[in-house]
Amino acid sequence: MGAINRALAVAVLGILASTPAMAEVTVLTAARIHTMDTAHPRAEAMAFEDGRILAIGDAEELRKRYPSARQLDVGNATVIPGLIDAHAHVSGLGMTHLTADLVGTRSKEEVLQRLREFAATLPKDAWLIGHGWDQNDWTDKRFPGAADLDAVFPDKPVWLERVDGHAGWANSAAMRAVKRGLAGNWQPDGGRVERDAEGNPTGILIDAAMDLVNNARPPLDEATAERALVLGMRDAVEHGLTGVHDAGIPLAELERYRRLADRGEMPLRITAMAAGDGDALEKLCHDGLYRHPSGRLQMRTVKLYADGALGSRGAALLTDYNDDHGNRGLMLSTPADLLRIAKKAKDCGVQVATHAIGDRGNHEVLQAYAQALGAEVAGDHRWRIEHAQVLASQDLSKLAQMHVIASMQPTHATSDMPWAEDRVGPQRIVGAYAWRQLRDSGARLALGSDFPVESVDPRLGLYAAATRTDAEGKPAGGWMPQEKLTAFEALRGFTLDAAYAGFAEQEVGSLERGKRADFVVLAEDPLAISPERLRTLTVRATYVDGKPVYEAKTASAAASKP
Repeated sequence: MGAINRALAVAVLGILASTPAMAEVTVLTAARIHTMDTAHPRAEAMAFEDGRILAIGDAEELRKRYPSARQLDVGNATVIPGLIDAHAHVSGLGMTHLTADLVGTRSKEEVLQRLREFAATLPKDAWLIGHGWDQNDWTDKRFPGAADLDAVFPDKPVWLERVDGHAGWANSAAMRAVKRGLAGNWQPDGGRVERDAEGNPTGILIDAAMDLVNNARPPLDEATAERALVLGMRDAVEHGLTGVHDAGIPLAELERYRRLADRGEMPLRITAMAAGDGDALEKLCHDGLYRHPSGRLQMRTVKLYADGALGSRGAALLTDYNDDHGNRGLMLSTPADLLRIAKKAKDCGVQVATHAIGDRGNHEVLQAYAQALGAEVAGDHRWRIEHAQVLASQDLSKLAQMHVIASMQPTHATSDMPWAEDRVGPQRIVGAYAWRQLRDSGARLALGSDFPVESVDPRLGLYAAATRTDAEGKPAGGWMPQEKLTAFEALRGFTLDAAYAGFAEQEVGSLERGKRADFVVLAEDPLAISPERLRTLTVRATYVDGKPVYEAKTASAAASKP
């Protein structure tokens, strides 16, 4: 071989060696595939390549069409589109692994016992941080106080967020760290420092008042902050989630996600929302909507807060709380600020999603949206209300009329049902957690969990939506059963409608040709079993872009080459 020919041969071999291998076609077969595509709702096989669905339909037909494909038979299992949580907090979920977990505690004594155990693992000078307490689950349903913590931790600062993230419980050492100090009769805008009869702080800080302690505690280091995201995403895929709408993050958190995406370390899709009128929204307005090349990360939404939470009596109501006369809750943003930021977002082409729990909070959001959108209110803006928990009768129909998405969390209803009517009374409760009324009015429901306020497990959301009962099946027939959804409607809320809320329905949310191969393998058929069994569905595997990101140890999918 001449020198020139040898050189050409070497060059060709070099090009071939550096060229990525051709993506392999996979044909998946299952007992049934629920596509959520109304034109072809059910199939038994799906072909995908390089993360995209090539075809879906009859098993024999697809095997013939792709004779050299890798065969993936999941047996007598059901495949559904990847589940999407339309409202959650990934870092918060990850931090439950790194702080004291108080979820499910039934008394102050149990809280203190868990804190003693966790404190034993901490350095002497570290703050004791925890999350998840809920006085509504205790025999004594009154708020606790600093004295309860001081008796065990007189010197170590202790700061414990309530389960909904809208109230915090501090000991005296933590309150002493607040630079301004908490003495006096003043109150912060959008928040409340609970005080005793003498005006002394009790240790309970609600909504914006929590920032006083949060700003005094040592900040997270970058490694811990990134670790929280990794742990939160790991939990999500293990429960069948292929997407999460992370409801309100600063620019620094987006950068952490971006670094993980750059390294190929994001196992699912994150639709991130900018936290209020801050640095992330400024970046969107300056640089445009953000989308990572991997398709695993995007930000095109701003998350605002109208009011507080119902459990801590911070949700803004049009009239007094039924069980706390003189209290109408807290507006965390003034109506003028809601309107100002909504107009700013509209001018930047940014979707608006606003937390609103109480009937006044929801009313003010709808008012701001109508004014900001103007003639475009009937367009494809997809602005959202997060929670839409208590709606006045005159406002309930406005979501459909204004094309506003109701982003709701079914397990909030089953968690709140023991005390929700006590808070709002028998008349207002009719417009609370009103999934059926909203859906029948024409509003689109995007469903989620608000984890870690509730469990990350979407099966619990499907179960709550279809039964409106607790884990023991109580109350019989369901709480306010007229508001139940069918299993199909609930599944759609966690798939196609959640995708729509994130402007992603052309990519995910259903299993159709050209879409991403995001899917979940279940041992049972969620549309054939009784609704009471939805909470115990068995997740065998979670796939994103056609690759498994979670496989149960007992999963038995047979893969072979023809």
